[in-house]
Amino acid sequence: MIKGINHITLSVKDLDISFNFYKDILNFKPIAKWKKGAYFEAGNLWFCLYLDDKIRKEVLSEYSHIALDVSEENFPILSQKIIDYGCKIFKNNTSEGNSLYFLDPNNHKLEIHTSNLYSRIERCKVEPYENMIFFD
Repeated sequence: MIKGINHITLSVKDLDISFNFYKDILNFKPIAKWKKGAYFEAGNLWFCLYLDDKIRKEVLSEYSHIALDVSEENFPILSQKIIDYGCKIFKNNTSEGNSLYFLDPNNHKLEIHTSNLYSRIERCKVEPYENMIFFD
């Protein structure tokens, strides 16, 4: 059975720019770096960057994204760092909890978010999505 997410790897076009973004802007902890990649820790997350000449040129139009957990206290600080860096915002938040939806230097869709699954479900019980079914 699945126990959780083991790691996330994102392809990048420029390792140094991406490394600095994840280290300096998102405050990921660098663990190792080599010619074609880097490993970080972010909370309990093992995160990898991989230099890839086949990386996308455009932002994908789909909604798929990676949401990163941030405390309510740190949300405004981190949001401002992301905005000051010049990240493009790809969506305005309309859901429960504070969120900022932005693109990294490689057009990967990311989100910083302050709540969790259970607070989302509690909100959905009050304002359910269309045809929403809850399971115990």
